[in-house]
Amino acid sequence: MFLSGRQTEILEIAKAEGRVLVEELALRFSVTPQTIRKDLNDLCDGRVLSRVHGGAIFPGGTENVKYEARRSIAAPEKQAIGRAAAGLIPNNTSLFINIGTTTEAVGEALLGHHELMVITNNINVANKLRIFPSIEVVIAGGVVRGSDGGIVGEAAVDFIKQFKVDYAIIGTSAVDSDGALLDFDFREVKVAQAIIANARHVILVADSTKFERTAPVRIGHLSQVHTFVTDECRVESVRAAAAEHGVRLLETSRRQN
Repeated sequence: MFLSGRQTEILEIAKAEGRVLVEELALRFSVTPQTIRKDLNDLCDGRVLSRVHGGAIFPGGTENVKYEARRSIAAPEKQAIGRAAAGLIPNNTSLFINIGTTTEAVGEALLGHHELMVITNNINVANKLRIFPSIEVVIAGGVVRGSDGGIVGEAAVDFIKQFKVDYAIIGTSAVDSDGALLDFDFREVKVAQAIIANARHVILVADSTKFERTAPVRIGHLSQVHTFVTDECRVESVRAAAAEHGVRLLETSRRQN
């Protein structure tokens, strides 16, 4: 497809940051939001971007968005999800926290808790929680990914299997319309599967942009979790799957009963 200079630059921004927003692009290029929407529609029609509410994302079919870019995508929503998920965790309990920017938001929201044992394969989570004497941090061994501080591989899987904890906080790179949970790195997926298998209550945390992405490796299915915390579930088939399998769906953008 032929791209204008502005559309080419928009695509480069999306590749670097993972997501572009209509209002921000309109200010950046000093054009109207309607002009930007047309640019995004053209790029999405050409299948180089995927439209989301308020903007578009660079679709990662086989390659994940860079870590720093992921941190900035839906950051307020992730913080709200983190607080809601942390509110489900009582004091004096044990839990897994795995890799992901949303799971890191949960870790940050746990700082007011007491007598927690946190087992994690996420260096960023461990580093934030380690200085709090009321939280015992146990970190997995294995291969450390330089891109995001995640610990992956068979050694991490074997380490996780030593525990049976009360709760698990897991993330995912994509939620398919049939409820499949997907990711990019098969080594990370193996650790996530071990976490799911060794927790009494599994909490999935994922913002709504994950409904609009895809990834090649299957972690599992929504039916394997007990609670799903998101900002908004816009995909009715996913909502139906949660109801069918008795998964508690918490949407932070809606008032909970």
